[in-house]
Amino acid sequence: MSTFAASHLSPSYPDRAAWGTAPKLRAWQQEAFDLYFRREPRDFLTVATPGAGKTTYALRIASELLSRGVIRAVTIVTPTEHLKRQWADAAGRVGLGIDPEFKNSQGTTSRDYTGVAVTYAQVAMHPALHRARTEARKTLVIFDEIHHAGDAKSWGDGVREAFEPAARRLQLTGTPFRSDDNPIPFVGYEEDAEGFKRSVADYSYGYGPALDDGVVRPVIFLAYSGEMKWRTRAGDELAATLGTPLTKDQLSQAWRAALDPKGDWIRQVMQAADRRLTEVRRGVTDAGGLVIATDHETARAYARHLRNITGEGATVVLSDDPGASKKIKQFAASQDRWLVAVRMVSEGVDIPRLCVGVYATSTSTPLFFAQAVGRFVRARKRGETASVFLPSVPMLMGLANEMEVERDHVLNKRPPEDGLDDSLLEQANRKQDNPDVLGDELPFETMETSATFDRVLFDGGEFGTGAEIGSAEEEDFLGLPGLLEPDQVATLLRKRQSDQQAAKRKQASAEPAAQTLAPHEQIAELRRELNGLVGAWNHRTGQPHGVIHAELRRVCGGPPIAQATAEQIQERIDMIRRWATQRR
Repeated sequence: MSTFAASHLSPSYPDRAAWGTAPKLRAWQQEAFDLYFRREPRDFLTVATPGAGKTTYALRIASELLSRGVIRAVTIVTPTEHLKRQWADAAGRVGLGIDPEFKNSQGTTSRDYTGVAVTYAQVAMHPALHRARTEARKTLVIFDEIHHAGDAKSWGDGVREAFEPAARRLQLTGTPFRSDDNPIPFVGYEEDAEGFKRSVADYSYGYGPALDDGVVRPVIFLAYSGEMKWRTRAGDELAATLGTPLTKDQLSQAWRAALDPKGDWIRQVMQAADRRLTEVRRGVTDAGGLVIATDHETARAYARHLRNITGEGATVVLSDDPGASKKIKQFAASQDRWLVAVRMVSEGVDIPRLCVGVYATSTSTPLFFAQAVGRFVRARKRGETASVFLPSVPMLMGLANEMEVERDHVLNKRPPEDGLDDSLLEQANRKQDNPDVLGDELPFETMETSATFDRVLFDGGEFGTGAEIGSAEEEDFLGLPGLLEPDQVATLLRKRQSDQQAAKRKQASAEPAAQTLAPHEQIAELRRELNGLVGAWNHRTGQPHGVIHAELRRVCGGPPIAQATAEQIQERIDMIRRWATQRR
């Protein structure tokens, strides 16, 4: 049974808690810590949203077990080389010596160290060595982002063989869900009502509770649509409007054109993101921005755009750069505005001052999206907000709307919905030198792209009525204060939308004749009506917007709201109106 942080405990806000140096545990950390030592388990799975402070919590458990003599050594297993060093740095600040440079070839490490940090791939290459080390001394194994142990059969088998003899095993993850059927080692599964095997956490602390506690920042998603024109390999010239109903091929090609650094769309969106960063810096003086790019060539081109926009150079971190860890560390400690990374999400871009992001990659799996957004949610003090800019793509909009929905790893489930396959995560994070190929017609030549402001997504609701780049309507949202509590964000967004709608109604009343709404305008109006009703239901019941949307989707059927037809949205509107008259 999962346990949530007690509402009567107020979290602490140590200045550097994100690095594992908190002198005092947060409410959820203390509660999970107490539960752990009440149970004294051999295996314990902790699911906590990115940015909540899993490192601090795990190192406190390790220190306590060492002081009690339950263990004599610690092994930390991470997805990447960079995270090995990050864990070692955090452990050193609380008095634990961890060797991040341990190699399989050396077999042992210095007596100065309490343990080692290794990668899942490193364990899979020589599980017998790590088993022998685990058997030699009573060992606590900390698995960082344990879901990575299911990335490949060899990884899972290696982890099981190496750490089966461990005295204690502590599994950590912020995103436990996967779409494949590879069971995660040392994770328990129980059969659900539909007969599927579902992972069971010993302690869970999701984004919703963390937001309520002020442990993570509220995330404002700013979506941009626009006109795209491109020429296919066959010589055909095509055009599409991002944010309107498109076929799968049209969407993938329009999306690719939008992200092309040769076009204006990405430049205009980065300009908007930089204006947002300037506003955020009025309250968070060291706030930084991150552009998540798809490949090396594009990342360098984005950095050139940022230099032209800001007059400052941007730090570029590439996945195969041997100096990547050093660059990340330097950027984290600096006042520089922008970092551009080639995906590098599971590679551990962990910089608490990141407040603004541009999602400029074609990857759309839920796991990758959750990890990407997780780069921006670490709260250092109350009131900090995160802003993530993204293209108006239905898959991304749906994921943004459902951020608060809890997920578990399910075995033997039905095939995933189109676009929701997390098995591509490893591919999405590996070294990428060349642009992605998103369709049969590619590669193609981008001819012309331009951006328009579409809407804001926050807490499962949608705000804004669409606007041109640089308009007063867009500035209403870009100019939101950088220091706001979640309820203040919602209040201001509703006020901005109400003012804009009133202005449009006034303008429409002055026009001689009303025109029939185009299909995309009709859908936008229905979405706004539904989101207004969801907001009212949220105030009545206290349920998060994302949970209400998920329940409406479960009852009525159909895809996420970003992909729903006008008829499907109307059905959900009718359903929530029935709830309002029937439920108490």
